[in-house]
Amino acid sequence: MKVSLFITCLVDEFFPQVGQAMVQVLERLGIDLDFPPGQTCCGQPAYNMGHQCDARRAAERYLHIFRNSEWVVAPSGSCTSMVRHHYPLLFADDPRLRAEAESLAARCFEFSEFLVRILKTEDVGAFFPHRVTYHDSCHLLRMLGLQEEPRKLIRSVRGIELVEMNDSSVCCGFGGAFSVKLPHLSTAMMEDKLAHIQASGAQYLIAADAGCLMNIGGGARRRQLPIQTLHLIELLARR
Repeated sequence: MKVSLFITCLVDEFFPQVGQAMVQVLERLGIDLDFPPGQTCCGQPAYNMGHQCDARRAAERYLHIFRNSEWVVAPSGSCTSMVRHHYPLLFADDPRLRAEAESLAARCFEFSEFLVRILKTEDVGAFFPHRVTYHDSCHLLRMLGLQEEPRKLIRSVRGIELVEMNDSSVCCGFGGAFSVKLPHLSTAMMEDKLAHIQASGAQYLIAADAGCLMNIGGGARRRQLPIQTLHLIELLARR
């Protein structure tokens, strides 16, 4: 088995430690890895803003770069759902590219999904003796249907205590362009999320998408709250 890593924009620019943790966990499991160096954005920001032509150009590049990959694994539910659900729609008028998009969509997986559903692995040898709570990111939950997979991985971490917060499946307010277009509404949603995290008594907030961690972590720091944020993959890399 050989896995091609797709490192998303937010991870590349703001959370490089998540990409490093991704390598650590997969190598620990004996997976052969490669990193196609020409990769860029999957096109989701342009697509969400309605710029179909720009999104299609980014998607064509993605198809070309990962065309021969056996598996493609990403540390993000939103980018994975873009490839899986929206790429075939972008190329609906081109039978050849649509077929390529559908083929790649079947080989592209979010990290927790790949571990639990493909590798049939829940315990990756992690150790983290802290109380944590988990936030369901929107695309991971609603587009990919991944609710239990991240929780199975968290519960398998030695020494950990997982407590569920209220409304864990409610959006944190980031939503990509949504937080820019409607900042006041976005901030109100983030405030609600922070209140639920505090009420849980957790020391750490775990999530599987960098956008959510950026939004929640930034809000917690500005308010000087005793909440630390951690990507699920970073958690799984802890020994």
